[in-house]
Amino acid sequence: MGGPRKVASASAAASTLSEPLRRTQESRTRTRALGFPMEKPAASTEPQGPRPVLGRDSVQVPDDQDFRSFRSECEAEAGWNLTYSKAGVSVWVQAVQMDRTLHKIKCRMECRDVPAETLYDVLHDIEYRKKWDSNVIETFDIARLTVNADVGYYSWRCPKPLKNRDVITLRSWLPMGTDYIIMNYSVKHPKYPPRKDLVRAVSIQTGYLIQSTGPKSCVITYLAQVDPKGSLPKWVVNKSSQFLAPKAMKKMYKACVKYPEWKQKHQPHFKPWLHPEQSPLPSLPLSELSVQHADSLENIDESAVAESREERLGGAGGEGSDDDTSLT
Repeated sequence: MGGPRKVASASAAASTLSEPLRRTQESRTRTRALGFPMEKPAASTEPQGPRPVLGRDSVQVPDDQDFRSFRSECEAEAGWNLTYSKAGVSVWVQAVQMDRTLHKIKCRMECRDVPAETLYDVLHDIEYRKKWDSNVIETFDIARLTVNADVGYYSWRCPKPLKNRDVITLRSWLPMGTDYIIMNYSVKHPKYPPRKDLVRAVSIQTGYLIQSTGPKSCVITYLAQVDPKGSLPKWVVNKSSQFLAPKAMKKMYKACVKYPEWKQKHQPHFKPWLHPEQSPLPSLPLSELSVQHADSLENIDESAVAESREERLGGAGGEGSDDDTSLT
């Protein structure tokens, strides 16, 4: 679930978030000052339906309409089947009509005692992710595209005995007053081709909507449509919605509770997602990236793979535990 990396961007330039319009203007001013390309403004302020992410034919940084569309899908109820609801965590799944092997998954969690801005920081902080995300094999940022977009790599452990996966994604983010969106989709980078020891998956669209519900509480919605590039057995789909996704959300919550203390000991003022001038990443023109279409990658048939004994006994993602001793 740490899966498809951290996710996408749009106005992380200013450090205060109380005035979304001013933030967006400041972000675009700083974009010009730093020489980064500008994202195109939306043509309409009216809510739009989901954008046709499956039909991308060129790499583009998401604009305001893309973020509104993602938010609308996170909040939508029609067409989603509730598969899990317990202790403030809910999970829904939705089969994609054009391909019954593809599913969307949506998870929502109520976070008490965790401010929205803390959860936003946790999802961005790549060094901290390595501490709490036990499914991660390797993750790193590659380059910045704009003040609110970058490209990066993420590989993760799949339930045994499935092969592990990785992705290259364009991630962008947008603070919206006291709410936040982070989202991503897969791209191809010439220096990071598919590896022989991993299956290159495709993030069609993955992201987080963080909504503040008070000074010290929020609700997070995780929405993912990922092509794992393979025919997966039914037990994987069931386990993901009934066990892996809820467990990952709960682990994220524990990480959020411990983050302020951890961050005080690890570069407390370093937050390039809020202060883009802090970013050490090299800039990269969009022209060097191309869209990663699923049909250009090899499919792996794992439909007949049986669940390992270790997985049946409760192992999540094949490895890792709920031990929080690493979050110090």
